[in-house]
Amino acid sequence: MAAPSQMARYDVRNDGVGPYAIFYCDRCGREYRSQPDVTSTVAKDIGRQAVSGFLRNIPLVGGAIAENVVGQDPRYIYSLTPPQLQAAWNQVKDRFRECPTCAQIVCVSDFDDQSGFCQDDSPRKNEIAESQAEQAGKMVKGFAAAFGLDQAFKQAGDSLKVASSAAQQAANQMARCPDGHLAKPGTKFCPECGQTMAQPVSAACPKCGTPTLGAKFCPNCGNKMESAPAKCAACGTELGGAKFCPECGSKAG
Repeated sequence: MAAPSQMARYDVRNDGVGPYAIFYCDRCGREYRSQPDVTSTVAKDIGRQAVSGFLRNIPLVGGAIAENVVGQDPRYIYSLTPPQLQAAWNQVKDRFRECPTCAQIVCVSDFDDQSGFCQDDSPRKNEIAESQAEQAGKMVKGFAAAFGLDQAFKQAGDSLKVASSAAQQAANQMARCPDGHLAKPGTKFCPECGQTMAQPVSAACPKCGTPTLGAKFCPNCGNKMESAPAKCAACGTELGGAKFCPECGSKAG
């Protein structure tokens, strides 16, 4: 892959051993640092101590002349010359790519080498997102297994399914208005909006005659209830749980 045609965004820092550059990814802001020229800093420091110490002992010369002779102290410089900056960029530029669409300089983590575009502009964008989601899921499962939490997550998921099923079954046994408000069975008018309430189906068990109130099994004898699929009152099309008929558009009664 060709190197970027331009330099990434950068800052110049100094931690006391000489200036260095930090280059930033345009997409995620990840930092990539060059190495300061420590050897040059140490050499200048030794020379500074020797030369400045000698010059400061000469009357009428002092520290100003010593500073001019040995140059600036790299430990306190917060800038880089163009050649120094280019050398710093050469250290890290192999970790960056340039997107031909948006011209952003991004790190390799945010670049799709297969297509030659950044992940935002890649034609494989959806595929990459799915892959990242799958990897994240596997990572979470791995951490859960490592700490013995996988069974706890499974039990929590099973509990949620049971609770959801119970809540749905309870809702099926309630009276419902056209706007979806629920009330106890037998309520004729919605206490929220005043519309006529549709009553829950209360089919009797064909085996013992006990009202089942929408249950899948008879609460008295355990017989499995087989209910006929709901049909549209206007055209007879099976609704399949839809609120409006997929054939004629009539509202399910």
